[in-house]
Amino acid sequence: MHEPKPRVLFVSRERHRLPLEGAQRRKWEALGAELDVRVLGAAPAGWPTRDGRFDLVSPVRPRFLDGALFYFLLPIRILRELRAFRPEVAIVQGVHETCAFLLGRWFAGVPTKVVLDVQGDWHESTRLYGSSLRRLLNPLSDAMAPLAVRGANAVKTVSTQTTELVRGHGVEPAAVFPAYVDAKTFLEQPPAPLSDQPGSVFVGVLERYKALDTLVQAWRLAVARLHDGTLHVVGDGTMRPDVERLVAELPEHTRWSPRLDAEGVAAAMDAAWCVCLPSRSEGLPRVGLEAMCRGRALIGGDRAGIPDLVRDGENGLLIDPDDAGALADALVWILSDRSRAERLGAAARRSAEEWGITPERHAERFSALVRDTLAK
Repeated sequence: MHEPKPRVLFVSRERHRLPLEGAQRRKWEALGAELDVRVLGAAPAGWPTRDGRFDLVSPVRPRFLDGALFYFLLPIRILRELRAFRPEVAIVQGVHETCAFLLGRWFAGVPTKVVLDVQGDWHESTRLYGSSLRRLLNPLSDAMAPLAVRGANAVKTVSTQTTELVRGHGVEPAAVFPAYVDAKTFLEQPPAPLSDQPGSVFVGVLERYKALDTLVQAWRLAVARLHDGTLHVVGDGTMRPDVERLVAELPEHTRWSPRLDAEGVAAAMDAAWCVCLPSRSEGLPRVGLEAMCRGRALIGGDRAGIPDLVRDGENGLLIDPDDAGALADALVWILSDRSRAERLGAAARRSAEEWGITPERHAERFSALVRDTLAK
């Protein structure tokens, strides 16, 4: 007789597009093969919010109220799901969401265990993301962190940086492994040869914590020194006007795609010589792993989880995310020498293969974490 699958509730503010396709479908199918899964999250505007597994909320207008309303209602949504689904374990992404879960669990009066999934530096959520008004929430945000870390039954981290953050509150992570990377799209095919035209690609939300302001300034400096070269920006966010101005200023050297699916991101990486991720804050960057899977050198910020991936001068370059001149130098150094880009890219591919990330392996790690948590 087969052992019943543990009932697990996943909680985050991640936006899911239903019905799931491509990489996300493969991820949740693999998790569903190991666990009985329900998901509380968010949906983009105009997309479905419910199916048999997902319970999502659409964004509200005006935009500045969207986040506040999401977190205000989250304990109520969690309470309802705890009573209806009766999960044995909840995997909750982020300290703010975990505090909401602890509140909802208290009202529900159920014994569900909670695993805090720390994917980045919680200090930056109100400092380097969204409106500057979010900084008013710094004291509240900082106070929530120890409550979540110490109140969780277990903590999962993704990198050296996130592990040290948790240890700073006297807690040892129960597991350390990276976020999901779609290996089927990014690793199973051999890297494409470098294109004739040198180029770089940035993939991520257009926010200060990604050091997009540094990249915009650096690209202006780099273009003045390059005979040829392009920058493809993929993503959207509050710094969208900065990218629109850059495209208008340098239309022959810059393009922008607000959103691409996993296959589109892989194609954008294949068309580039390097991937630029100069972030001020990251966990273990999924985009960095994807870039390495595609055999592309990574220019990354020398902070947080990026140095866990990048060995400076071997499979990429590390730069100060606040130094536009250093980022411009790195872009010029790679985009002006094809053999150099190929050498770094080949080393990056070897690094990616060492991680061995697949949907099935990702699901197995979560299943082991859930079962270990239940055994405590």
